[in-house]
Amino acid sequence: MSPHTDDVALSTTAERAAVVQAAGAQPDKDWVIVTRGLKREYDMGGEIVRALRGVDLAIRRNEYVAIMGPSGSGKSTFMNLIGCLDTPNAGEYWLSGELVSQKNDDELARVRNKEIGFVFQTFNLLPRASALHNVELPLVYAGIGSAERKERAMEALTKVQLDNRATHRPNELSGGQRQRVAIARALVNRPSILLADEPTGNLDSTTSEEIMKVFENLAETGQTVIMVTHEPDIAAHARRVVVLRDGLIASDERKENFTSKLGL
Repeated sequence: MSPHTDDVALSTTAERAAVVQAAGAQPDKDWVIVTRGLKREYDMGGEIVRALRGVDLAIRRNEYVAIMGPSGSGKSTFMNLIGCLDTPNAGEYWLSGELVSQKNDDELARVRNKEIGFVFQTFNLLPRASALHNVELPLVYAGIGSAERKERAMEALTKVQLDNRATHRPNELSGGQRQRVAIARALVNRPSILLADEPTGNLDSTTSEEIMKVFENLAETGQTVIMVTHEPDIAAHARRVVVLRDGLIASDERKENFTSKLGL
């Protein structure tokens, strides 16, 4: 069975509910992300802002999920938590069967480097470095030897169909190509999840479609992709759409149900 069929891409509501409700129990590693009652509050000058009010979510390995929500919905806070950039005030976060919500900053950094590949709307490429060297950088920091670095960087560039531009610098690449280099860099550590934050925010509509095709191809090969976006037409490319509102999940639907509401 291919990884993008309905049975694999999205478990039944009952299965997901059972995983979420089993508080304290370690989920099977096939559930790459499980959050239970996840809460995040901030003290803003004496005023408590409840960004997340108890988010329950279960995502299987190999899913392609978009997370949406209006400004103030909690989607950025949620992205920071599942990206191990922040910790919750309450609740559980399990990543690939490991409870990460109670880890300290150093432990979170190790999990982040191993399990998560980040893609942002700003490409964050070194201007004087080639595409290949930009993709290699995470491996340099990980202490991987030169030969293996180059091999893995070329493998990642091939996944985004940019191996023929390996020697080009960012100023010799189009916006879409630069974002593909950034995606390759996020893939080079072979992460459990690829976490994309508004990945088409700096791109025109044609180039946005190009990048969405890259994510679709990666999902087809079994890469777990989680994309945070405020744009319904971008979210509609995912196979599952989770909508946050007021710090809670307002809806969690398969693509066909979501797109039919939009008239797409």
